[in-house]
Amino acid sequence: MTNDNFAHRADDDAYARLDAAIDATVKVNADRNDKESRFPRENLHALSDAGWTGVLNEVQFGGLDCSHIDFAEAACRIGQVDASTGLVYVMHVGAAQTINLFGSTDQKERWLKSNNGRLLGTYSTSERATGGHWWYNLSEASRDGEDYLVNAEKSFTTSSGQADYYVVQTRTPGAKDQADIVFFIVDGTSPGIESRPWDALGVKANHSGAIRYINVRVPQRDRLGAEGQGKEIIYDGVSPVYLIGLGSVWEGVARGALNAAVAHTTRFVHRDRNKSLSDYQAIRQELGAAKVLVETLRPWRNELAGQLDALWRAGRPQSEILIPLTEFKVHAAEVANKVAATALTVTGGYGYHRGPIERAFRDARAAIAMGPSNVIARDWIGKALVGLPLELFYEGGE
Repeated sequence: MTNDNFAHRADDDAYARLDAAIDATVKVNADRNDKESRFPRENLHALSDAGWTGVLNEVQFGGLDCSHIDFAEAACRIGQVDASTGLVYVMHVGAAQTINLFGSTDQKERWLKSNNGRLLGTYSTSERATGGHWWYNLSEASRDGEDYLVNAEKSFTTSSGQADYYVVQTRTPGAKDQADIVFFIVDGTSPGIESRPWDALGVKANHSGAIRYINVRVPQRDRLGAEGQGKEIIYDGVSPVYLIGLGSVWEGVARGALNAAVAHTTRFVHRDRNKSLSDYQAIRQELGAAKVLVETLRPWRNELAGQLDALWRAGRPQSEILIPLTEFKVHAAEVANKVAATALTVTGGYGYHRGPIERAFRDARAAIAMGPSNVIARDWIGKALVGLPLELFYEGGE
């Protein structure tokens, strides 16, 4: 069935608001938030006030009702100045989009539109026991009358302890098998939620720490979709937006690092030779190679985002392009790491000193590990290439 309310592209005024929020707030706070491991709440408020935290939400639920192309472009622009804010943004938009796709009108009113659209959401899916196989949970919800009780220990939940609501995945009460999954919208103020401090090499402000749900009561009206529908939600609600968003943030990190390197190498002059760093052929070759890598990303990103829009318009599962989206995430992660390393090389001691280039180098390492990690993802891609099933839910994990 086609979607007659297909989103439109954002106009110039919307992008002007986005860029103003990035320049005035996100960019200004980036180094401080990294240094202090400070959650970028002001940044998200600025993006919300500009309308962009509701980029995929319908207008009636306080959103811009824009396309996946616009969402991916926003994630890239944010990532150019601050990967931490970019990741928080992507997880929020992904959680909101899961509610858009599978939630009730009541849920959209309460979680997407409330508080002038300033409520911050995130995914809470991965578990320590299954590591990078974030789709495979051992936790199982239980019933308490009409309500549910959630007991789960989740790892690497972005915005842990900071989100207003969590889109949480567990097995259905009395689950028949590993794929019998249910999703809940969990109020971030609910008793029984415990988060741990976040201290890591990079993306130090995104608070992607462990979180525990101890007898957290979830009313039936905040079950997201039907019991046992979780596998469909993973494939068509969580994964597509998550993957295109992640890749776009890492593209932004790569572009930001390259821009910083070009700015320094053209500005800094060796007085003994009266030459800027960019006057050296070796430096230009390094920058040229990095530029070629960066430019592979934008056309691919726009093509995939456009395909997501077309699938949405046609009412077809967005998981049809799950493998190409995974390929984009892998490539963007590797490009971010290579370009950040190049930026560090060509800027020497300046780049090594604490600042945007050094931060990009640390942040980019997270791209390799974020689920699906590049190691796991390349196996998915290889299986698809030779015609083997992914087999994500058989006993014991992948």
